Amino acid sequence: MAAPRTAPDPVAPGALDHGAEPPTAARRPSGERFPTPGRVAGYAVLVLAAAALLLPFFWMVSSSLKTSNTVFSTPVTWLPDVPRWRNYLEIWRVSDMLVWLKNTVFLSLVVTFLQLFTGSFAAYGFAKARFPGRNLLFVLYVGTIAVPWQAYMIPQFIFMSEIGLTDTLWSIVALQAFGAFGVFLMRQYYATIPDELCEAARVDGLSEYGIYFRIMLPLSVPALASLALLTLVTTWNDYLGPLIYLRDPDLWTIQLGLKSFVSEYSAEHALIMTGSVLSVLPVAVVFLLGQKYFVQGVATSGMKG
Repeated sequence: MAAPRTAPDPVAPGALDHGAEPPTAARRPSGERFPTPGRVAGYAVLVLAAAALLLPFFWMVSSSLKTSNTVFSTPVTWLPDVPRWRNYLEIWRVSDMLVWLKNTVFLSLVVTFLQLFTGSFAAYGFAKARFPGRNLLFVLYVGTIAVPWQAYMIPQFIFMSEIGLTDTLWSIVALQAFGAFGVFLMRQYYATIPDELCEAARVDGLSEYGIYFRIMLPLSVPALASLALLTLVTTWNDYLGPLIYLRDPDLWTIQLGLKSFVSEYSAEHALIMTGSVLSVLPVAVVFLLGQKYFVQGVATSGMKG
């Protein structure tokens, strides 16, 4: 027969005071640690590196709110005494900023859409289709990335002149609608998608076009977002292509327009900085909004080669 249990002796008030061990619930978890000196130093280096990268942008924005004679004054004034917001109204009056932005937005959107379509479609063939010489053709096509544009720039311009595309926005579209890098990026991502998924779709009677549109594209949103951001930034910042093919001022992009504005208003430093802010702001906003998908797409595309 079990012995009856006895109630524990009551604990007198204050018995746990004066050096007594605290209750278990109040103890610090064993896994919780204070930051090590090495980690603190690493964070400090990252903060300094981020500040060094952001400092030119901060100075550009600050200078866009100054008068022209105070932009390069010494000592440097990081913040204007009285922000000159009307610079952002003046730049539209003294330049064709609206025309430049309209042309740049058109080229960026059209080229990005075509790159997404052509890159993902070709990548599907290289990743999931089976045909003789597939790997060799893929290596040769991706190898064109190593060929600098300056090597075939002149014959390409002659060809564009023969078909009458020079001095039109469609010349830039034709040049950048196809890209080996986009095919490579999308093919690497498609390689991470199991082939059994496509085989099951074929068994169910889905065509190759149906597999591409209804299965591969919905699963490749991160890679598509990465390619879209990279293409958008590249097209937006392109200077040499528009310089060669676009001679009409009504077709100039933001990069050509700012270059001509700097030449014409070389003493208007504040307005030059204002134009620079307007040229950088759209791309910065798009990148910040799509940063999550960009990082995810680049990381996933490198998982399988």
